[in-house]
Amino acid sequence: MELSIDTVGEQSSVAVSDEGRVLTEISWQSGRRHTPSLTPMIDLVCRQTGNTEVVKRELEAVFVDVGPGAYGGIRSGMAAAEGLAVALDLQCVGVGRLEIEAYQHASSGLAAAIHRASRTTWAWQIFWGPLDRWRELGPAKTGAEFELLRALGDARRVAGRAGVVCGEPERLGDDAVASIEDAGWTCSPAALNVRRAGLLAELAWRRLEDGQGVPPAALEPLYLREPAIGPQPQPQE
Repeated sequence: MELSIDTVGEQSSVAVSDEGRVLTEISWQSGRRHTPSLTPMIDLVCRQTGNTEVVKRELEAVFVDVGPGAYGGIRSGMAAAEGLAVALDLQCVGVGRLEIEAYQHASSGLAAAIHRASRTTWAWQIFWGPLDRWRELGPAKTGAEFELLRALGDARRVAGRAGVVCGEPERLGDDAVASIEDAGWTCSPAALNVRRAGLLAELAWRRLEDGQGVPPAALEPLYLREPAIGPQPQPQE
C-alpha cells in the first residue's frame, strides 16, 4: 500500500492506495493551517482503511505533491512525507501540482494546467495524453497573463489542436477567457479542477514502477518563485 499527501493549496487531501488504486481518500478545507490538521487526517485515512498501525506497517511508499503552491503547505506535506518515510524506511515519489491537475484531463489529449502564483504572475505547464503516452511538453514556467496566453498559442501550434485549460482558469480575467476560448481551448469548470490525492497516487505509482522512487532526503520542492519569507531588508539610518 501507499500513502499520498497533497497540502499545497487551501484544500488538502490524503489517500491510501494499493498499487495506485485508491482504497480510501479524504479531502478537507485546510486553509493556510495545514500542519495542525494533517497528522490527524493521515491517522483517519489509515483508520478508515483498516487498523492504523497495521496499515502504516504495510505501506511500501509515500507520495507527495511538491508544489508549486503555498510555501507553508508545501513544507508541511513534504515534512510529513519525509518523516513517515524515514521512520518506516520507505521510498518517496514527488509529483508537481500542475501535473496532478492536468492528469485528470489526460483523455482530452492536450491539457494545460495553470496556477495563480501572485497577483500579476501565473504558473503553467502543458501535458499531452492519452494515458499510455502521457508526457509533458515542457517544464513548468511562470510569467504574466500575456505570456501564458502566448504559451497556449505555441502549444496549440505544436500539437495541431487546442485542448483543456485546467487548474485555476476561473481566476483568469474575462478578456483572457474569451481569448482562450476563441483559440479553441476549453476552460475546465471548477468542479473538475479539484486536486485529489487519488490522482497523485495513480501518477506516482506509475513512476514508482518505472524505478523513479527516491529516498526521502532526495525530495525537492517546486516553488517556481522565491518564498515571501526570510531575512527582511534593514531600514536605512
